[in-house]
Order: sequence, then C-alpha cells, then structure tokens
Amino acid sequence: MSNKPQLKFNDPAPDLTLLDGDGNPVQLSSLWKNKVVVLAFTRHFGCPQCKEMVDQLIDAHQTLAEAGLLLAIVSHASAESAKAFCDLRAPDALCLADPDRTAYKAYGLYRGNFWQTIISPRIWQSNRRLARQKGFQPELPHAGQDAYQMSGTFVIGTDGRIRLPYYYEDIADHPPVDLLLHGIMGMDWKKPFGTDPLV
Repeated sequence: MSNKPQLKFNDPAPDLTLLDGDGNPVQLSSLWKNKVVVLAFTRHFGCPQCKEMVDQLIDAHQTLAEAGLLLAIVSHASAESAKAFCDLRAPDALCLADPDRTAYKAYGLYRGNFWQTIISPRIWQSNRRLARQKGFQPELPHAGQDAYQMSGTFVIGTDGRIRLPYYYEDIADHPPVDLLLHGIMGMDWKKPFGTDPLV
C-alpha cells in the first residue's frame, strides 16, 4: 500500500482538464455535472493487466450506462496514442489522455514499487492466465508511458465528490464491477452523501 497521499470517501474530486482523442480539452467537472462518473486510470498499453482491466470495463459498459454511470478511461499517453488504443479496445467509451500525469498525481496515483508492478506472485499468475486465455503477453510501455505507473478507479458523484476510491494493491488488482455499480453497502451513487439511509 502506498504511503503517499490518497483521496478518501467524500473528498472533492480534483477537477482538471484532460484531452480527448482529438486533442480537445475536456474539463472533468463537465463529466460529473449531470452523471455519476466511473473514472478509470490505466497503467500502460503493453500491460496485460491493463488490457484485461479495459476489457472488463467495456464488457460492463452497457450495464454501467443503464445504471446511469458514465465510464471515462484515462491513460498517460498522448491523445493520438490514447485514441488508437481505445479505438481498438474501447470504441464505445470516453477515453481521455493525461500525458504529463497531472491527474494521476492529483488522484494519488504514483509509481508503484517492484513488488506491485513486477514480482508479486499474483502478477505472475495473472500473466500466465492472460497468456493462456487471451494471448496477452507483457510488452514494453509505449513511448512516454511508465511501466511502474499504478492504476486506480474512482466513482464520482454529481456533487463532485469521491464516492468510491479504489487504489490497486498491485497491477493485477481490479475492482469488481458490482463494487462500481453499488459500492460496499448497495449505495445509490446518484444521491448526495448523507441522504442514503445506509450512510
């Protein structure tokens, strides 16, 4: 677990400007103005676990949309590279580029250690499984990407506050889709904090 600052439940979500696939600016607050947002930060495009993460999100995309959640996938690549990756793996999702990793840092996503990114037994098991099941092999990061960058996923309410911060223990750690849909106690993400009877 990182000892660097991380966002907590009900913290204000950092509002930054990222780029869409055409290089146009996108203000994050414009996304959660009308919809609950699932903001998923990827690792690098040569990472098998990153591909699996995106595949899982896209498999659940329709379910997320039907629940009123907007999926936005963030990468630390150029807008052009992000568009090429998403055209291949996530053509129906909103993909955003953060090449200087300003948003990664603002959301508490830093470089992982050797254990979190390479040598954890869970990573090796994941690599073998993904190679066998999907043909994914570890590849070098694309230009400008960092193999040690950690991923994270955040559910952000229409009040602009973090409803669910999910920080990966290692790169093979993905949040279950049901957690993104309902949280730990079946919360309604659309309700402001404090109005849900379970809170």
